[in-house]
Parts: sequence; structure tokens; C-alpha cells
Amino acid sequence: MPAAFVLINAEIGSEEEVLKELNKVEGVTEAYIVYGVYDIVAKIKSDTMDKLKDVVTWNVRRLNKVRSTLTMIIVEGAK
Repeated sequence: MPAAFVLINAEIGSEEEVLKELNKVEGVTEAYIVYGVYDIVAKIKSDTMDKLKDVVTWNVRRLNKVRSTLTMIIVEGAK
């Protein structure tokens, strides 16, 4: 099952609002507000790579108050 971590920069002070909206997006399995260069880290899973790309492009990146994202496609995980 294709999956990715998406690192998100949000407008200042809107992190909790973006997190709430992000949790409504189909395929988001985990999401956290974090300290550091990025404001939110989300894990997204989908049935196909095309659907995964669509979720990131059309659902996550277009959320209100999301300024930028960095997507890391998961290649291999711990067993």
C-alpha cells in the first residue's frame, strides 16, 4: 500500500485549524503538530500511487492556510 509522510508549513497561528482539516482528509492516518522547520507532519496511505499523489496534490496542498509542503514517499518500512 503506497504511503508518504507530508511535512507542512502553515500560516502562523493556524496550526490547530490545519490539523483539524487535515484529519478530515481521506487517507490521512496520522497527523501531528511539531516544533522545527515544519509545523505539521502527516502520514498518508492510499490504494495506489496515483491516488496518493491526488490526495497530496488536491486535498492536502489546497487546504486553507497551508503555505507549503514537502512530500516523502515511503519506500521501505520496519518489519
